[in-house]
Amino acid sequence: MPGYGYFLSCEQFGPAELIEQARMAEQAGFQALWISDHYHPWNDEQGQSPFVWSVIGALSEAVSLPIETAVTCPTVRMHPAVVAQAAATSAVMTDNRFRLGVGSGEALNEHILGDHWPPAHVRLEMLEEAIQIMRRLFTGDEVNHHGPHYTVENARLYTVPDEPVPIDISGFGPAATKLAARVGDGYISVMPDEAMVEQYRKGGGGGKPVSGGTKVCYGTDKEEAVRTVHRLWANEQLPGELGQVLPSPKHFEQAQQLVTEEMVRANRVCGDDVDEHVAELKQFADAGYDMIYVNQIGPDMRGFFDFYRTKVLPQLQSA
Repeated sequence: MPGYGYFLSCEQFGPAELIEQARMAEQAGFQALWISDHYHPWNDEQGQSPFVWSVIGALSEAVSLPIETAVTCPTVRMHPAVVAQAAATSAVMTDNRFRLGVGSGEALNEHILGDHWPPAHVRLEMLEEAIQIMRRLFTGDEVNHHGPHYTVENARLYTVPDEPVPIDISGFGPAATKLAARVGDGYISVMPDEAMVEQYRKGGGGGKPVSGGTKVCYGTDKEEAVRTVHRLWANEQLPGELGQVLPSPKHFEQAQQLVTEEMVRANRVCGDDVDEHVAELKQFADAGYDMIYVNQIGPDMRGFFDFYRTKVLPQLQSA
């Protein structure tokens, strides 16, 4: 039976709100936390983007739940040696309840220092090299590395957890999923795609954990919930690689003009129908996911957590 976690959105909420949501999630019976890692929100309506590593430090004191970034890009905006230090410290602060979720990133967050934004196959090469560097640093040994993308000289982490930080890899297509199966400690996706899970398992993922995440908008007025999702998260309905290559929130806002409320209504669970919420998360369970995370888009956080505590999670856990 899969476990169920809550997905904290750094794009939409400030640090204090995220900490309070984590407390409510633990009280509601969620078993773990995901937290997004962004420099920018997807659009100005979302309106936030706190530094994830500061928030994780606060979470380590506020809750006892496992925490994972979903996901960090350790290749352009931050050098993998710096990400390794942040992840190792987070693992120590959480008593080894931290996992590092990584992915190949988006120009939205990663091009801010003026670096060239490489094509997808190069980004995956960079990600694999970054993972190799971070794993070596997690040992606490001195690391020297001169590779095609990164140089590390005389680097040593002195604050490290008892066990190396697990690194899970996000994959939305065959190439990234193949990389996750070959070098990851786990696999992450936001699509209930049984074929990708099967590819991961057969490609080397075996019994390693597979985690999925989704967003919903709980509210007693379904049409108001649809409007809320359309205003805040229409970017999720954009096709193809736009999410990886558009460079700023303004560009996403321009592209989002193509997304209609009907598209949101057809693709995102909105309202307070218990069966719809259960079915949304059950898709991931049926596709073979071990851990499933859900994010509440709408403003009624207390209502959402009460709804999941009393109606949704009991059905999922008894299925």
